Amino acid sequence: MAICEHVQTLPDVDPHPVTPQGCEECLAEGYRWVHLRLCLSCGHVGCCDSSPMRHATAHSGKEAHPIVRSFEPGEDWRWCFVDEQIV
Repeated sequence: MAICEHVQTLPDVDPHPVTPQGCEECLAEGYRWVHLRLCLSCGHVGCCDSSPMRHATAHSGKEAHPIVRSFEPGEDWRWCFVDEQIV
């Protein structure tokens, strides 16, 4: 497995202060989510691909932010959308 180069350039981010409790777009649009993901480029909190709206993936594509971390209690794994692997 190749090493993901995107993890080498990650800033230290905190969740957006406006919506640290849930998916930013789902809260605004009235949708429910399954699991949450934290963008490690900017702190955006979005819903996972098991959620109806898939806002974390949409955010990554729109903003070219490659890596998210699980935003679920007790989980600390990270996923690179570009390399399609856990990092």
